[in-house]
Amino acid sequence: MIATAALLPPLLILPVSGADEAADRRLQDTFTNAAREFHVPRSVLMSVAYMQSRWDTHSGAPSVAGGFGPMHLLDTEGVPAKAAERQDRSRPGTAGASAEHAADLPAGRAVQPADLQHAARLIDAPTGRLRTDAVANVRGGAALLAATQRQLGNPLSDDPADWWEAVAHFPGTRDVAAAASYADDVFALIRRGAHRTTAEGQDVSLPASPGVKPHRRTAGPQRPKDVECPVELACDWLGAPYEEIDDGEYGNHDLADRPRDQPIEYIVIHDTEAVLPSMLQTVQDPTESSWHYSIRSSDGHVTQHVRTKDEAWHSGSQFVNARSIGIEHEGFLTQPGTWYSERMYRSSARLVRYLAKKYGVPLDRQHIFGHDNVPAPTADSIPDMHDDPGPFWDWRHYFDLLGAPLRATAGPDSDMVTILPDYGKNKPAFTGCGGSGVPCKPHGSSAVRLYTRPEETAPLIQDPGRKPDGEDSTVDVNDLGSRVSAGQTFAVADRSGDWTAIWFQGRKAWFKNPAKQPTAVGAAGRMVTPKEGLDEIPVYGRALPEEDAYPDDVDEPSESPLPYSFLAGQRYVTQSGVGSSYTPKSFSDAPNPVVWGREKYYEIQFGHRLGYVRASDVDVVGSSSAAAGAPGLEAGPAGN
Repeated sequence: MIATAALLPPLLILPVSGADEAADRRLQDTFTNAAREFHVPRSVLMSVAYMQSRWDTHSGAPSVAGGFGPMHLLDTEGVPAKAAERQDRSRPGTAGASAEHAADLPAGRAVQPADLQHAARLIDAPTGRLRTDAVANVRGGAALLAATQRQLGNPLSDDPADWWEAVAHFPGTRDVAAAASYADDVFALIRRGAHRTTAEGQDVSLPASPGVKPHRRTAGPQRPKDVECPVELACDWLGAPYEEIDDGEYGNHDLADRPRDQPIEYIVIHDTEAVLPSMLQTVQDPTESSWHYSIRSSDGHVTQHVRTKDEAWHSGSQFVNARSIGIEHEGFLTQPGTWYSERMYRSSARLVRYLAKKYGVPLDRQHIFGHDNVPAPTADSIPDMHDDPGPFWDWRHYFDLLGAPLRATAGPDSDMVTILPDYGKNKPAFTGCGGSGVPCKPHGSSAVRLYTRPEETAPLIQDPGRKPDGEDSTVDVNDLGSRVSAGQTFAVADRSGDWTAIWFQGRKAWFKNPAKQPTAVGAAGRMVTPKEGLDEIPVYGRALPEEDAYPDDVDEPSESPLPYSFLAGQRYVTQSGVGSSYTPKSFSDAPNPVVWGREKYYEIQFGHRLGYVRASDVDVVGSSSAAAGAPGLEAGPAGN
């Protein structure tokens, strides 16, 4: 969410037996039976369903695009008119965007997409059944694939490779790049295989078929020349304005010359907390904030708004903005099953991989992080910082897609841990999804809750910066005060039975971490601790230059340590050092000069959000599990 005004390794599943085993395999058997009935290779049917829904049914509830069930069949007649209009208006080509590069797929035939009504006719079943009955839904999807294959003039072959064109037509996109990427993902999954427990508890396995050959790609359509995007993604351009408003004010981003004048070190993941059409209007308003890219929920289409060399206003921190790329994902954090689609995850991961490679951004959770992990620049700005993409964003899956899976790097008794719950099984209680205090429906989560003692009846950890009046942390879905998230790495402070304590904002914070279903795994790396003789050191939300680094014509910003304690003997994990810098802002036809300091800092995982400490205040220490000869940490450039 913008600060306004301001590839898939299989999951390990424990075996079950008897009646439970039969119940947990119903969906698996449904795929087998439907594939046999309609003469579709089972691997094709299952991989398409995974790409549509990750095999989840969402209890018969539709996605934002009106898709139902494991096959995500689109109910074009059942979607309310306003929702259908909203989806149509969110397509590039509206609200000032350039036209989407639509083109028929190679055969050029009019082929039905994953249409629920058409599927219902093919299997002679009521449309309502396909919305709520997973068996009917999968049968309808299989029938659609077979009908598409026939319409394309292709045989109902046993060879999955013969179905590439039918698969490319299935989601109904007319964008050549998007359709080809979708089919390529389906066949990559067929070759690799997958194993997952669905949100409904169904144990589903797709055996690997490494011998299935990749499809030879044809050249995609031309793109707007301004777009910075990997070739396999459907992308277009809708520019954000850079213009003066009144009384010396301007918007809605800054010209820069990155990475020449400042390094691009971070990629910030947002969700919009609004439908995409309104966000496309917002980003074109010079009085509003901006971000670099938007990604549509229904099909993962990418629209770029600000060149990556320029600084968008997206995170609530000028320091982070100057060093980051901001990506907005259409959705609401309280409705993940509706908005956080697999196609959006995959488009986003492709885009981030491309950007990370281009700018040398490390693929870890101190460089690829959420808006909810951005440190507040000053103490008084902490309560205003944003909470998206929230506890239901699947960071573990996202990093799998990035090709940098989150995993143990040390043994279970290590002095560092990476938070890593099983997303599907980890369902902490939350409130606030349907109004203040209203319980949220149980849902897989990346979040792990923190307590003051090693017991679930203990008070939650408090955040004095977020709630300066002394209010207690809550289980509200937007309250970050007492939780950590998948991929974040912390120093171990203590252990007691099934519980682990970490250093968190200056205190011990306990979370349940049983050996049979761990919520964290061992990690190796580097930590910082106060230099000998220092009882306490300040933690900052930005890394500013020292006082004498500023030219006479530049006003020095005031330092504002965060209201937390970093005491002697405590440790916090660091994955990089950063140079100190500040960019004074003014409207100009050239990038503003960057003030660089000699002072160096380390970025640390201090709480749910990141923080910075001066290199001169700390010693860097390795974990006891760190591999011999592991590279040390440099505190970033002091200039360029």
